[in-house]
Amino acid sequence: MKLSFSLPDNGAGTIIADIHTLVIAGWAGRDMAAIEHHIEELEALGISRPSAVPLFYRVSANQLTQEKDVQVLGGESSGEVETFVFNAGGELYVSIASDHTDRKLEAHSVAFSKQACVKPVGAAAWKLADVVDYWDELVIRSWIEENGAAVLYQEGPLSSLRTPSDLIARFTNGQAILPEGCGMTCGTVGAIGGIRPAASFTMELFDPRRGRSLRHGYVAQSLAEVA
Repeated sequence: MKLSFSLPDNGAGTIIADIHTLVIAGWAGRDMAAIEHHIEELEALGISRPSAVPLFYRVSANQLTQEKDVQVLGGESSGEVETFVFNAGGELYVSIASDHTDRKLEAHSVAFSKQACVKPVGAAAWKLADVVDYWDELVIRSWIEENGAAVLYQEGPLSSLRTPSDLIARFTNGQAILPEGCGMTCGTVGAIGGIRPAASFTMELFDPRRGRSLRHGYVAQSLAEVA
């Protein structure tokens, strides 16, 4: 799947990433209490506990999209903001992505629920090397639209989640970098007010040290379920 990312730090520079391997890192928190909170959120929706933490789910790379209008089946899916780390040309970059997931299907199979929905990705990226030294200071946030207003849905520092280097080493059996063409979402934070569907989803990776952000928003159109 070819994705184009602008590089704000390099003026008008862009890169093309040919992603052929997509990995969703689940249960990627450092704080076991926070992980337990997210597990309980999902248990309230009838979703079973994971067999281990973290877990690495494989999803078809063609599910990645940078479109701002996407389609989902039914009205039981919702987004989750995550950092998206990928290897392009032997260099690691970080962008923002949503692990949009079918919650109804998730009660039967987490793996299938993740495969069922597209994974929106931002259109800009930073070099991971430029932020890795203060990674824990970065913040992820998301907003949904409810009753015509933007509502803060998620917010948390990356210090609450495992670092990319930790997740990469676990996934690759000790390697320091993802394989060329591999992209990984690196975990999420709990939903404020509980997990719930919303058509409009906006996500942000905020760098407080440099006062900059990567942002992306999308609208999910619900397709009717027919028997």
